[in-house]
Amino acid sequence: MDITLGFIGTGAMGSAMIKSVSCSEIMAADSIKIYDTDSSKTSAISKETGVGICGSAVELVRESDIIVLAVKPNILEGVLNSIKDVVDDKKIIVSFAVGIPISFYKNIVGKDKKVVRTMPNTPMQVNEGMTLISYDGSTQESEIEIIKKLFECTGRVEVLDEKLMSEVTALTGSSPAYVYMFIEAMADAAVQSGIPRALAYRLAAQAVLGSAKMVLETGRHPGELKDQVCSPAGTTIEAVSALEKNGFRHAVMDAMGECTKRAREIGKIYG
Repeated sequence: MDITLGFIGTGAMGSAMIKSVSCSEIMAADSIKIYDTDSSKTSAISKETGVGICGSAVELVRESDIIVLAVKPNILEGVLNSIKDVVDDKKIIVSFAVGIPISFYKNIVGKDKKVVRTMPNTPMQVNEGMTLISYDGSTQESEIEIIKKLFECTGRVEVLDEKLMSEVTALTGSSPAYVYMFIEAMADAAVQSGIPRALAYRLAAQAVLGSAKMVLETGRHPGELKDQVCSPAGTTIEAVSALEKNGFRHAVMDAMGECTKRAREIGKIYG
């Protein structure tokens, strides 16, 4: 891949993608540049991966074809204002920030600039992420294919209409938190039964991992897979009955509704 890739921000998500892309075969580590106000982070990542370090965000943008903004929403505006004068119409800005529309970026860097909005999630740290990508007419399909290949180093990638990006926050961006709570709850119950805590976490996590893989690789409906486990008058149907009695599905749907509501509010603030 004959491009230079730059990352502004080397936190958990940014560093995960830097490591995944630099270890892949799609581009050489020395074609990747990084910048962070915390120089100890950039030094550690460069030492581990061989990527280059830039002394400022402006320097990084000048040297990069694709610039990934792996920064929090509360500092995003400041970063954009600091680099806007060196962003030309050939460079592509890619952002991780949740809830912030493409229009916000273009109002700062210019209406003619190329901006790709993404929503990765934390499992990208183990190359099992789920990233959604949205873009407008300024970015070409061939350029989007490059962006997809970069994110595929961290897991799966789907393209989504921007109007649905807030709606999908609860489904992919925030959902690992609910899954961790589910794993923790299953482990707590196992500990009550006498199973050692560390073992309980491993068993619960593998059960969730395997179940998710069944959905993805078999293509079968989750309800069908659930029915396959529920034998007549068996143990599993009793567990399912208890979950239904306690409003399991409603609790999940209600939680996702609240998450989506907040994502929409953030979008309105920045939109």
